[in-house]
Amino acid sequence: MLPKARPDAVLVQAVIAGALSFAHLHDLAEAAGQAGWKAWAYPVSVDLLLVAAWRRLRLLRDAGEPVRSAWTWFTVALVASLGANVATAGLLDLGHVPDWLRILVAGWPALAFLGGTLLVHPTPAASPGPVKDSAPADEIESTVIERDTAAEPVAEPEPVPALPAPVPAPEPVPVPAALVEHARKLAADHLARTGTALDTDTLRARLGVPADMAVAITAQLA
Repeated sequence: MLPKARPDAVLVQAVIAGALSFAHLHDLAEAAGQAGWKAWAYPVSVDLLLVAAWRRLRLLRDAGEPVRSAWTWFTVALVASLGANVATAGLLDLGHVPDWLRILVAGWPALAFLGGTLLVHPTPAASPGPVKDSAPADEIESTVIERDTAAEPVAEPEPVPALPAPVPAPEPVPVPAALVEHARKLAADHLARTGTALDTDTLRARLGVPADMAVAITAQLA
């Protein structure tokens, strides 16, 4: 027997809130001089930028990379959506929209296009320059050493200094069992998503622990 479908209160609330926000953005764009299909395109643009920024933010967090750019565009889209909701609440006369608001609404498409492009196609990190071939320099240095060795008399070898006392190995860093179990779940999730093992630097960024503790946790995960 098939289970009876029940409405999800959170989903219903999200649909209602999204529809209200969509309508507020449309009303504000129409009042600012964007008539017809253009007034309907504005809420779609704002909501898509908001979703794209949030998705990019989560991907950067999972990868342990900086999230400043994603936060910036998420804030821009959130301010645009929240500003439209507040402006249509009676605080602004939609029959006489100020010029500065008309300018902001008219310039939004270019700003949203720039934000969407940077979120989908981020600037790649600068690659290191080409490594110069050091073989000629090594050959020249070797030739000079051979000439100097042939011209100078052979000196007696100097006595080998005594080796320093061995440094005792550091004591193992204590790691709570709950933290190791959480790290094990993160490593399994990372392996399932990327197909590669979770490295120490990424584990340290995800857990926010010191470097020595991250090494100790990685050793226990091996």
